[in-house]
Order: sequence, then structure tokens, then C-alpha cells
Amino acid sequence: MAASRKPEEDWDPRSADVLRDQRAAYDEMRERCPVAHSEFMHWSLFQHEHVLRVLLDHETFSNAVSGHLSVPNGMDPPEHTAYRRIIEPYFSAQRMDAFEPSCRRIVVELLRDALPGGETELVADFAVPFAVRVQCAFLGWPPELREPLARWTRKNHEATLAQDRQAMSELAREFEGYVQDMLEVRLRAGAAPEYDVTASLMHEKVRGRALSGEEIASILRNWTVGEIGTISAAVGILAHDLARHVELQERLRARPSLLPAAIDEILRIHGPLVANRRVATRAAEIGGRRLAAGDLLSLMWLSANRDGRVFQDPDAFRLDRDPAQNLLYGAGIHVCPGAPLARMELRVVVEELLGRTARIEPAPGKSPVNAAFPASGFASLPLSLQPR
Repeated sequence: MAASRKPEEDWDPRSADVLRDQRAAYDEMRERCPVAHSEFMHWSLFQHEHVLRVLLDHETFSNAVSGHLSVPNGMDPPEHTAYRRIIEPYFSAQRMDAFEPSCRRIVVELLRDALPGGETELVADFAVPFAVRVQCAFLGWPPELREPLARWTRKNHEATLAQDRQAMSELAREFEGYVQDMLEVRLRAGAAPEYDVTASLMHEKVRGRALSGEEIASILRNWTVGEIGTISAAVGILAHDLARHVELQERLRARPSLLPAAIDEILRIHGPLVANRRVATRAAEIGGRRLAAGDLLSLMWLSANRDGRVFQDPDAFRLDRDPAQNLLYGAGIHVCPGAPLARMELRVVVEELLGRTARIEPAPGKSPVNAAFPASGFASLPLSLQPR
């Protein structure tokens, strides 16, 4: 289905002003033009109300946006339901409890390297290595894959920003090659599915048949793209916020039970994920703008979670907000299945960061550098970590 008209451009998402400070730019768009069109992002939705409407109406707004197989993110019911049933048990409370000690070991090892020097570039020295290492550990992937995965993630971000379809297709094939190699190794080694997530997927069935290699690669690619980029961004955002608010550090050290709610609130204020896409399956109207069947939409998470219509004084850190309104992990049938893993990882990071430092502060004379679309958070974050 193709749209029959081409609306005028309301904004340029790749302009220097927008890329310099995405949060500020999206805040301005939310008030000036809450449903805005651009050639790059098509229809962008900035208000919480509009984003939530799309999330809860999967019949009018489909997830089947990509031309490549995307399991289950790029699917709608009933296909989505069948694959989601397979995926959700991988993020059960039992699995999270079992994986937490491995996650904590990774955090401790990285902090041991970062703390003696006092000053660290937190994104390059901690956040990105943590995201890559913890994802490899969760999936059962070997250490030698860490650097190729980090490079692959960077290239994927660059191709997304440039909208280079050929590069994105080549990157998808490159990732499938990584997965195919690991599947063959596991087949030869007789890997036990109860101890290895990747091996376990080889034994899953959907509608009475085994998952294909392409389906397994798609599942793992979605987990990897989603986890490495957003977790590294989230770690940087949390560390930056703590460094700016010494009183919050002390409050959370004294009352660690507040950590889960505090982490979600900090990440609401400065989200680690910029946007997701949908496609209209039929004509619809949102915010006074007419959408046709086939029109593409970008749901602007960074803006929706800062909407003052829902979150009074949205820049203020408050623990009395309604957590159901926070769209950090989405809403509806496509709510992030990996949320339990992300929440556990981030809690462990902050627990160890606070527990092993006396104070976290901005590095003297140095300023953070904001990340640019499609990433959020910080490209560079110099901090001073004073060990206990």
C-alpha cells in the first residue's frame, strides 16, 4: 500500500540544531508541531497521547515496517503472538536471577580497571564494553566476538543515520554470518540448551517446526541491536545524572531499595532510545493530520516521556509518578520482552557504581558530548570516580 500524496516538510531531523541536542529539539517540536512530517522520518509523533494511541492500536498501526525478516519486532498477530510465546521465557525471573552473578562480575571487572585512575571516559571505557560483554555473556557468545560486535553496532548506526539501504542489507548478512558460524560450532559441540541461549533457540519450535537459521539470526539481531545501543546509552545517562546530583547519590546509597524506580525515572527524563517505526494499515487522523494507508510513522520516545501533559514538571526527578505512564519499555502487545534483563543489568551497574565510589563527579574542565541520532545519551562522558 502506498501513500497517494507527499506532505510538505515540517522539520529536518538531521539538521545541525536537532542533532546537537535531540531532547531540546524534540521538546520544541512537541509543542510547535506534535505530528510532523519529514522525508527522513516520515510522520513523527511527539506527544505521549499520540504515541500511546499507536502502541495500543496494532490493527491500525502495524509493526511490519522492515523489508527484512524481524522476529518478533516486525510482526503483528497472529505471527507475533506465536514467536513472542517462544521469546518471553528467556527473560523470566528465574533466568534473570541465574544470570545476575555473571552480570555483576562483568561490572566489577570493568570498575576495577576504571577506578584506580580516578578519571574515566565512561562511555568508551565502561558503558560500551559493559553492553557488549554482558550481551555476549547472556547469549553464550565467545569473548573474541566482542570487538566485531562493537564495530558492527557502530556501522549499523551509521547506516541508519544515512538511510543507506544497501549498507543495512550487507550488515544484516554480516550478522547472519556470525550467527551461522556459532550455530555450526554448537551443533558440532552438542551444546546443552539449558546452559546456552543461542543453543536453546536451535531447539525451539513455532507452529510445530523448528526455527530456521534466518529466524534465529533475526531474533538474535533484534536482541543485539536493542541491547548494546540502548544499554550503553542508559549506563551513560544514569552515570551523568548521578554525577550532576551528589545528593541523589547519597540518597540512593542510603536507600538502595529506591534504585529500580529511580533508574526508570532518570531514563524517563533522558531516554536511551530515540524512536521506533510503525506503518498505517488504513487511513487515520492523529493530532489533526491525515494519514493514509501505507504512511510510515516514527514514535518519538524521547519526547513522549517528557510530555508535560502527562508528567508535571517533566525535567524534575520524582518517585511519586505513575509508572504505568512511563513508556521507557513501550506499551501494548509489543512492550519490550527484554525489559527484565535491562532492568536487572542497570540495577547491578548502579549498585556497584555507587557501592564502590565515595563520589561521582564531572571531570574538571571537561564536558560531555551528546550522542547523535540514531543513538541517544552521550558520545563522550568524562567523569571523576572517587573510590571508597
